[in-house]
Amino acid sequence: MKQYLLSIYQPDGGAPDPEVLEPIMRDVAAFNAEVRAAGAWVFSGGLHSPESATVVRAKDDEVFTTDGPYIEGKEHIGGFTVVNAPDLDAALEWGRKLAKATTLPIEVRPMEYGSCG
Repeated sequence: MKQYLLSIYQPDGGAPDPEVLEPIMRDVAAFNAEVRAAGAWVFSGGLHSPESATVVRAKDDEVFTTDGPYIEGKEHIGGFTVVNAPDLDAALEWGRKLAKATTLPIEVRPMEYGSCG
């Protein structure tokens, strides 16, 4: 079974008003329950805003840190879920369900193993 990363692309700015956010959170909770019941859930989490990020870069023998996101943009990764799926089509179905629940774009990407350690 392969693992896939479902990245949630979130627009910059504050949270939506409660009347918009509450049904979305209800649908996300239903998605989470479904993916867990199916045994496909591996890990998920939300992220703080990009302004909370610190970027670490190595150049030659020095390491530099800078505040803020790696790149500026109008949207950022707001959260993610890692799922087990037999193939890309199954992972894309989880991505479709998460996109419907969050009302946000979802990037589905296979995880790679063995190349970094």
